[in-house]
Amino acid sequence: PITLATALEEGIINMNTTFNCTGSVKVGKWTIRCSKKAGHGVQDLKTATGNSCNPAFISMGLSIGTDLYWKYLQSFGLMGPTGIDMIGETKGIFGTEKNFKSNVVSLASYAFGQTFNVTPIELIRAQAACINGGYLYTPYIVEQTLDDDGNIITQHDTTPVRQVISDETSAKVRECLEYVVAYGTGKNGQVTGYRIGGKTGTADKTGTRTADNPKGDVVVSFMCFAPADDPQYIMLLTMDTPSRNTPTYVSGGNMVAPFASQIMGEVLP
Repeated sequence: PITLATALEEGIINMNTTFNCTGSVKVGKWTIRCSKKAGHGVQDLKTATGNSCNPAFISMGLSIGTDLYWKYLQSFGLMGPTGIDMIGETKGIFGTEKNFKSNVVSLASYAFGQTFNVTPIELIRAQAACINGGYLYTPYIVEQTLDDDGNIITQHDTTPVRQVISDETSAKVRECLEYVVAYGTGKNGQVTGYRIGGKTGTADKTGTRTADNPKGDVVVSFMCFAPADDPQYIMLLTMDTPSRNTPTYVSGGNMVAPFASQIMGEVLP
């Protein structure tokens, strides 16, 4: 969603942009593959997002460029703690700005969410900014504290930190992410009677590939929000190192989205 929002905001793509996925894309010396080995073929923007197509997002990232992409990662609040009112919040792990800007392969990987680490609260805050009209907020646990007589002692400041993208761009992101749940990899996240938006995720865990585990371990996830046209709730669920010894294909859409559907089905009524 962050790559999508950035590319839309900068006018690099629009809702009519098409991508041709052949199953892989070569960036420098590296060949980066799509989850669909045969490729998705020619797809418009919503379809590419719904397919979670790596080559499409790599194309967006390379068109954005390293300087601008780094700027948006900062603007979306992914380079530091969120400031949530909890003790000991940490921040994500990124390469240096110099190394990132000199390595186009890093840009390609970042564009579909690999080779860097963020905390779940950093990620959900950034994704909320993609769909709430473009505003980055400071998350909080305690809204206010009262004295014994019920007078307000402290009140959380709900002023946005900044507006990262326009309301128009945010509406387009919501449209694409609603398509993900309606027709794409997030179909298992549907809730009868409600419009749901979302995005599936599968991230490699570094250093876990062995002879006995050639594919390595992953973290699969699903972010969803509702109602899709006027978001009130956003949720991020992750599953760390799911077993590959089950009949279920390892992905956020298959393993995590059904739980999100169940929870949203209880929350939304």
